[in-house]
Amino acid sequence: MRSGFVAIVGRANVGKSTLLNSLMGEKISIVSEKAQTTRHRILGVLHEEEGQIVLVDTPGMHKPRNELDQYMVDVIDDSLEGVDLLLFVVDASHEPGGGDRFMAERIEHMKPKILLLNKIDLIDAETFERRLQQYAQIGSFDEILGISAINPVTTLGLKETIFTYLPEGPPYFPEHMRTDLDEDLIISEQVREKALMYLDEEIPHGIAVVVEEKENVDGILHILCSIIVERESHKGIVIGKGGRKIKGIGKEARAELERIFQQQVYLELFVKVRKNWRSSASRIMEYGYRK
Repeated sequence: MRSGFVAIVGRANVGKSTLLNSLMGEKISIVSEKAQTTRHRILGVLHEEEGQIVLVDTPGMHKPRNELDQYMVDVIDDSLEGVDLLLFVVDASHEPGGGDRFMAERIEHMKPKILLLNKIDLIDAETFERRLQQYAQIGSFDEILGISAINPVTTLGLKETIFTYLPEGPPYFPEHMRTDLDEDLIISEQVREKALMYLDEEIPHGIAVVVEEKENVDGILHILCSIIVERESHKGIVIGKGGRKIKGIGKEARAELERIFQQQVYLELFVKVRKNWRSSASRIMEYGYRK
């Protein structure tokens, strides 16, 4: 039996969380087309006959501009310590950019690592060969593979490849465990994912979701969450005309939470303004961004 930790790294919005969910065969990490969707280290525990793969999804690497950004960079650095394998994910539909090169330099000293050219469904064979040559030049890799994280068929062989790099040993986690996320973080992340779906491009970076109350009453899970924004003008945007946006966010999040918890959910959402909260170390800790 083989067991080990595998970190999924790369710049923002290349499909790291989608890859985690694909390998797990279920939704563990929230996904969105907007950058910086993943803020926490997300752990997915994959149990197979060959052993156990502990997948670590990390935030996208970027230059920190505030306390929240620095927290996410620190999460990446902490997640790389002691891992048995690195999966470096890039977007094959684009040529290597500054973020890809920066990340490649940051992990250059680490071994072993596999470069994954993701989103190959968006390019033809000729472009794939060109991207293969371009990305091979930005660092040294044990293997380079092409995948489409949205197509689980392309990731089946990846599991087998991962196991060849893992050391022999007993599993780290019990068989029933699929993730280390606690209930409050699961709830807040699902609400934030639905907010990302509904909100304009400039707002998602400045929102957080906090679980204020949670109680099971007669088989119904009652949840009260606050959506935190940085500006008063953003509050109105989140609520929307006649409350349409916040109602839509709540409806989508409630359905997802009922699927996850397998019970009826009553979800209330409120919006609070906390000016420049991303630049406050105490605020980001209060909102659950702790190492």
